[in-house]
Amino acid sequence: MILNALVDYYRRLDADPSITISQMGYSRQKIAFIVVLTKEGKLVSVQDARQQKGKKLLPQQLIVPGGAKPSGQGLNPCFLWDNTGYMLGHKTDDTNPLRTLQTHEAFRERHLELESEVNDKQFSVVCKFLKNWDPADAPREDLDEIGSGFGVFRIEGKKEFVHQRRKVDAWWKEKLTQESQPEASEVGPCLITGKPSQLARLHEPKIKGVAGAQSSGASIVSFNFDASESYGKSQSFNAPVSESSAFEYGTALNYLLNSDQRLRVGDATTVFWTEKPSPIEGIFGQVFDTAGLEDDATKSAIFEILKSIASGQFPAELGDPKAKFFVLGLSPNAARISVRFWYQSTVEELTANIRLHFEDLSIAHRDHENPFPSAWLLLSQTARETKDIAPNLSGSLMRSVLQGTPYPHSLFAAVLRRIRADQNITYLRAAIIKAYLNRMTRTQNLLTGEISMEVNPDRPEPSYHMGRLFAELEKTQEDAIKGINDTIKDRYFGAASATPGSVFPRIIRLSQHHLGKLEKGTRVYHEKRIQEICTHIKSFPPHLNLNQQGLFALGYYHQRHEMFTKKAKPAEPESEMVATE
Repeated sequence: MILNALVDYYRRLDADPSITISQMGYSRQKIAFIVVLTKEGKLVSVQDARQQKGKKLLPQQLIVPGGAKPSGQGLNPCFLWDNTGYMLGHKTDDTNPLRTLQTHEAFRERHLELESEVNDKQFSVVCKFLKNWDPADAPREDLDEIGSGFGVFRIEGKKEFVHQRRKVDAWWKEKLTQESQPEASEVGPCLITGKPSQLARLHEPKIKGVAGAQSSGASIVSFNFDASESYGKSQSFNAPVSESSAFEYGTALNYLLNSDQRLRVGDATTVFWTEKPSPIEGIFGQVFDTAGLEDDATKSAIFEILKSIASGQFPAELGDPKAKFFVLGLSPNAARISVRFWYQSTVEELTANIRLHFEDLSIAHRDHENPFPSAWLLLSQTARETKDIAPNLSGSLMRSVLQGTPYPHSLFAAVLRRIRADQNITYLRAAIIKAYLNRMTRTQNLLTGEISMEVNPDRPEPSYHMGRLFAELEKTQEDAIKGINDTIKDRYFGAASATPGSVFPRIIRLSQHHLGKLEKGTRVYHEKRIQEICTHIKSFPPHLNLNQQGLFALGYYHQRHEMFTKKAKPAEPESEMVATE
């Protein structure tokens, strides 16, 4: 299913004249520099090919002959492109100069051997350069500034690169045709096309761009031990895919991993696409994480789209509502890539589930707090540092958001642990607890009713009102001792939410001392509020379970927010107009 969708996406890209996608035998590489030569084969300069994107200089993407640069210690020169070591015999901060000279010699020999076979004037200029070039003459300052990356050749005064020459390209394609028909090859039905085809022993190209995976590339389909093999099949013949289909799905996935249709959620690198061109491909990633946006106008536009979705509308910017939409989450696993989650739906269903997600998260908050928090921000509430976020939590959360299913219990439990550890409940933590409990109530009748956005004095659960009571006792202490640094929250919140029977008698006695310090009017005000809340609590149990602890935290959060929310003044009655003669 996943590979089929990626192959279809490759063919969609290939049919789009506005998009350049690599064909079989070619690859898209990050080109950082250009070696410019005279017609006599002498070096003119090494030009920086990087492009300014935001505050960074990034290599430009070009289609070049051959696949990805092979990993390992062997000598593997590419055709008319490579790194500075192979092309010029010099590397920045070189720890093994002898090895660098060997790679340059291998690059030189390969091209000189092909000169008569290729039979192109500009290719011969490159060969002449390589024949006479002395690595000691490399422009070190220019190369050090460019740093690492790949380069290509261009002749002075020409716009095209040497590898783009029609004659050079024709020779390369002929060479590919000859190599694609080996004498001994495994043939069988392809799992993707269903047709008898030449099967791929190793799936190429390798997948690059998954955070945490090997930079040289990793495999999404591979077998390397006997226990995973069956019916006498070895390596990738256990999952028979034709060489052309393997190339197409790998190229499509690499294209996505190097595009704006990519985002990071926890340890999962997530890509997304539609079956046909749709504006949502440029919006979805920003919907789930707008932190990287630097343009205020774009942020504002995305915010308006989110407001439309949250209000139940289908924004016209999202295109065809019936278009199929795909989301693929990938995580590193040594030399392989694990599929963390896979989601297929329509654009219309997707927006409906996003609306439900933001509706469940919706809770009273301050004006400066984002009402549409990203999935990454939610996950950050589960650990002190991002590196400590549970690896499988990102996939579980994304599945819940995309499919409208209950949020993972591990997310709820992790947030409660952070609240107890920090003795603090923030807006995002309260939003997560509310969203979890409401979805569980909707699907499994967990509570007597869904939790509201703001404080609800009529809720029947005592644990909710215990949280409210704790907030009132804290406010009493703050009013009695002006400028206090540590309140009862900093000492007792975690214990009060888990074992109220052992904590509340103590802090209630302490509150009598605080009330005694207040002026009469303020004291009466706090006493009335405390008494009102206590009417909902018959006793303080020795323990609260996790769901009750969540209600306790929400009661506390709601009550604190209500304390500091300015009440709107009642509208003054309009004066009656008296008619006069």
